[in-house]
Amino acid sequence: MWLLELPWALALLATVASSGPSAEPPDPASIFADLSPAELRAVRTFLMERPELGLSPSQGGPLAKNSLFLVELLPPKKRSALRFLERGGARPRREARAVIFFGAQAEPNITELAVGPLPRPSSYRLMGFKGGRAVPFSARPMTRLEYELLHEALVAALAPLEPLLREATGFGFQNCSERCLTFSDIAPRGLGPGERRTWLVIQRFVEGFFLHPAGLEVLLDHRDPDPRRWAVRQLWYNGRYFGSVQELAESHARGTLPLARLPEPPARHPFSSYEPRGRFSSGTPTEVHGAKVCEPQGRRYRLRGNRLEYGGWSLAFRLRSSAGLQLFDVRFGGERVAYELSVQEAIAFYGGHSPAAMQTKYMDAGWAMGASSYELARGVDCPETASFLDAHHLLDADGPVRFRHALCVFELPTGVPLRRHFDSDFQGGFHFYAGLEGRALVLRTTSTVYNYDYIWDFLLYPNGVLESKVHATGYIHATFYTPEGRRYGSRVHSHLLGNVHTHLVHYKVDLDVAGSGNSFETMDIGFENISNPWSAGARVGPGQGWDRDPPGPRVTLPVTCPRYHLAVTRRHENEPSSSSIYTQNNPWDPPVTFESFIHDNETIEDQDLVAWVTVGFLHVPHAEDIPNTATPGNAVGFFLRPFNFFNEDPSVASRAPVIVRPLDPPSCSRLEIRRWTPPSPGPCVHPEPFTYNGTYRQV
Repeated sequence: MWLLELPWALALLATVASSGPSAEPPDPASIFADLSPAELRAVRTFLMERPELGLSPSQGGPLAKNSLFLVELLPPKKRSALRFLERGGARPRREARAVIFFGAQAEPNITELAVGPLPRPSSYRLMGFKGGRAVPFSARPMTRLEYELLHEALVAALAPLEPLLREATGFGFQNCSERCLTFSDIAPRGLGPGERRTWLVIQRFVEGFFLHPAGLEVLLDHRDPDPRRWAVRQLWYNGRYFGSVQELAESHARGTLPLARLPEPPARHPFSSYEPRGRFSSGTPTEVHGAKVCEPQGRRYRLRGNRLEYGGWSLAFRLRSSAGLQLFDVRFGGERVAYELSVQEAIAFYGGHSPAAMQTKYMDAGWAMGASSYELARGVDCPETASFLDAHHLLDADGPVRFRHALCVFELPTGVPLRRHFDSDFQGGFHFYAGLEGRALVLRTTSTVYNYDYIWDFLLYPNGVLESKVHATGYIHATFYTPEGRRYGSRVHSHLLGNVHTHLVHYKVDLDVAGSGNSFETMDIGFENISNPWSAGARVGPGQGWDRDPPGPRVTLPVTCPRYHLAVTRRHENEPSSSSIYTQNNPWDPPVTFESFIHDNETIEDQDLVAWVTVGFLHVPHAEDIPNTATPGNAVGFFLRPFNFFNEDPSVASRAPVIVRPLDPPSCSRLEIRRWTPPSPGPCVHPEPFTYNGTYRQV
């Protein structure tokens, strides 16, 4: 049995892109590999040439057009994959998932296609959601084009407010080349299906502009495909609502508007910057390099394309543009323990007094968190010794875009032994000491979803334990401070409110322990008070024993997937994900409803099961979140642990322990030290200087 441990916290995943062509036969793991740049281009070219689709380039042109939004791997069906992996069956047909925005028709919609076979596609077929649910055009994710049009509409609409903004902030929108204003957009975009009304938080465009709200929030209606029909419906300034731009401008002109004058930001190094300031009281040096990770005898893991091997572990991985990392065919000791582990959704629900704050309910799959995997810095985001891999995405672009060093792999000293024991003789000596150093292999990526940065890790331990962990960092989502806002957060700077919010992350864990036919069981500790069998009349208690519950999920909260700590369902091909990229902009009637997964009254005994896991934490921002939220105390996750699956701890296969035995007890003056590794690890220096690129370009 394998145990799924669920501390109430956030969890995470890592990701990567497939390697280029190889002269060797492809690894079986390549059936799960992300599409190569050549495959992405081939799919796009094939679809652009279909006259019945009438596709236009993604960039430029009107919103009311047919365009290709997303291309990514469509994983093979599980039955076909297992037939190939286990029984030497035919290699599954390789296909792509393509998302098309059909905006140039009387009833615009979003359609998903399966395109194949790859690498030379020749056909496509329609893909549907469970229950045949359609995706309305208003549910589409935002695009670069729509943001450009949104900015143009906002600048034009707010022209009458330029005197107010210049007087209050020293910054503006009109004819701006420096000292400019910008905005952050809030979602969901409305209060019901079909709406596309977005609250925009106006901010001063300085380094770390997320922490520089100007006190103005604007509700802009951009549902119509024609931007000429877009309009500002409402405004909020310094705690007051206004029905129009003109009403706010006239209030300012009459001198009846309480103006929120912001202090002039420093020309360099604002409080939102990373520039060092101040000194530690101890005076210990920080200008020199600290401790580093090294591999004195080389790497102890193997990375081949999208196949990763380490100790007893073997797995395939990919990075979905839509939702992030997926692990497939996870094995320990050659035996599969999970078919799939993948992140499904990351949610942040906020509270606040301003309209933008109270409306904020971010669902990050709708912001393509998998394609937000920007460059990892060697020596900061990952150790200098790490292996770095690129990712390629075709999302809201007219060709594949390379994301350099989007993922890294490295072996990490945990700083605590995996196992150890000092066997005292209670006479000042010992019988033996033995210990096994703590090591884990880390698969890491990040998602920078606008202001927040999520660091996603999978950790593989030599004793058969797999840990999924996420760290939250980056800038808090903050709003303009008003006294009424204190109910919903902390005043973290002079004009800044850090709004309270809850982070929730949802995972799919398709365990295949000793085959696909599994059952689900919970265990609780029960206390008992019994007669003492070796002393008449005495009682033994309270004792402990197992209370075994019958198979079944423990469901505590109603509605959608993140409201359940753990839900267990039968696996179905038409339930590949618990959320979608459309939920953010249509949470009222989403095409994927997790409730339908768990309310179908199916048996889950001796079936192919999926555990849907939610982890998260409450974040009450504080002054120490300036400039950024720090990772200590903001990391959470879950473990997969073997439970009576092996005869003993499988890490006994490691050749890294140290055993010390005295040869002359009890004096212990002569010792036998047994090691299976070299006596000295040797030098531990990485000679290359720090470098960074940071670009992500179309290829």
